[in-house]
Amino acid sequence: MKITSVETFLVPPRWLFCRVATDEGIVGWGEPVVEGRADTVRAAVDELSDLLVGQDPRRVEDLWQLMTKAAFYRGGPVLSSAVAGLDQALWDILGKSLGAPVHQLLGGAVRDEVRVYGWIGGDEPSAVAEAAAKQVDAGLTAVKMNASGRIGRMPTREDVDGVVARLAAVREVLGDARDVAVDFHGRFGVAAARRVIPELAPLHPLFVEEPVLPEYAHRLGDVVATSGVPLACGERLYSRTDFLPALQAGIAVAQPDLSHAGGISEVRRIAALAETFDALLAPHCPLGPIALAASLQVAFATPNFLIQEQSIGIHYNTGAELLDYVLDRAPFAFPDGAIRRWEAPGLGVDIDEDAVRAAGTRGHRWRPPVWRHDDGSFAEW
Repeated sequence: MKITSVETFLVPPRWLFCRVATDEGIVGWGEPVVEGRADTVRAAVDELSDLLVGQDPRRVEDLWQLMTKAAFYRGGPVLSSAVAGLDQALWDILGKSLGAPVHQLLGGAVRDEVRVYGWIGGDEPSAVAEAAAKQVDAGLTAVKMNASGRIGRMPTREDVDGVVARLAAVREVLGDARDVAVDFHGRFGVAAARRVIPELAPLHPLFVEEPVLPEYAHRLGDVVATSGVPLACGERLYSRTDFLPALQAGIAVAQPDLSHAGGISEVRRIAALAETFDALLAPHCPLGPIALAASLQVAFATPNFLIQEQSIGIHYNTGAELLDYVLDRAPFAFPDGAIRRWEAPGLGVDIDEDAVRAAGTRGHRWRPPVWRHDDGSFAEW
């Protein structure tokens, strides 16, 4: 079997899909994207395709090594995301060629279902409480919210009270039997994070995500030392070596993104590394159906898995939804807050190629918002 072509499709709302075809008619799909930099990643995928065409797609590990080590300059979000989507597609082809789901090729399932959560915002207490209630009605048993909107690196007492009030409003809706995670997005400074997190502890968040920016990972240990709340990070870390300092600092939850951190091949290694630090895996995934399917395949086969993010209905999805690009929506249902394990070969998702090609002709130019404080200075996004 040989790879004959690699195509990319820029599809709304903000995603990039890739299609890897073979001379035996088997096609693999992947989702290589950096949100807001999709065109840049598309160029990287095109460059990497020169290494792949003519190769046997079933040599997944060899091709991963080729894509990551065949050039002098390595790593970073763009290259690792391009590799990630292509890696997903190669695993998809391998599974389809053997008639087996990817999780079986990773050693077999260790669970029958994967608990998932949805995003609910985080601006006003009444708004997040209402959003949490809707997610409960949809069947979820866990949600994630922003700690705040635009905020200073050293928030005022009023700001901190607002963070606590929003979480308290959500906790009241959820009760004690459901979970809520709080995403800081690195918006607080280290000292502020150390001040705010203990005030959230009585409300028992599942975890606090990205308490500091990734460039301040050397300060993570200081935050861990003063926190009674499990800390999580990883959506802006792209390799095992990126995760090692965070794990050494004591994070409780590793959050690699299957479309950023080198795909299935690298994330399964990150999961194994996290296990040696008694840390759990909760893959980041505010993206499309292929990224979610890849994440689920890893989750089905990972012993130290905690919970899976999914973006059905997320506020970023304007112009298209996750399920618009799949032929069979049933596998993505989450009765009782969990997605049941499926046994379809490869990634197990049937992509609607006609819908993807039609959407690809429209494309998108999604860009993240630019935030400024009242004084005109830039705010963390």
